[in-house]
Amino acid sequence: MNQVPPPVSELTLAATPNAVAWARRHTVDILQRWHFPNEGIEVARLLVSELATNAITHAQPTDTSESTDLGTIRLMLWPIDYGVILAISDPDPRPPAPRPHDASAGGGRGLVLIQAMASRWGYSPTQPYPGKVVWAEVPARPRSTLAEPGSGGQQAAPMLIGRVLTGLREL
Repeated sequence: MNQVPPPVSELTLAATPNAVAWARRHTVDILQRWHFPNEGIEVARLLVSELATNAITHAQPTDTSESTDLGTIRLMLWPIDYGVILAISDPDPRPPAPRPHDASAGGGRGLVLIQAMASRWGYSPTQPYPGKVVWAEVPARPRSTLAEPGSGGQQAAPMLIGRVLTGLREL
């Protein structure tokens, strides 16, 4: 029995701030070509933004006095039966770690969003080179509601949260 392998998309980007926008554009383009539902595309777009932002931060050389290399990140997308896996690699071998909650902080909420909006997420070291791949599963039909911590059981729409955060990031 011959089966065509599922489409897989890979994109290598320089670890510069504009890579986040390119990663978002690429993700939307590929998922539209794969006929992924719009609500799933919006969640994937938000999570790719967060994953790419974190990867760029960790792709910067630690000793800039001797290095002119900007570093690179690699975005990988592949479909699964019920959604898509988003993965981004960077050269930093340290595992991702959520930051302590600080309401006044300008950042540090990316992993919290990923935990809340992805079906599953994780990371694995890259071999044989130092680094890691952080991945998140996005269902084709995301949950329609999401309980926010401390909300007393009230529900917030993750799509609304995602649109607001993506809009703010694009300012």
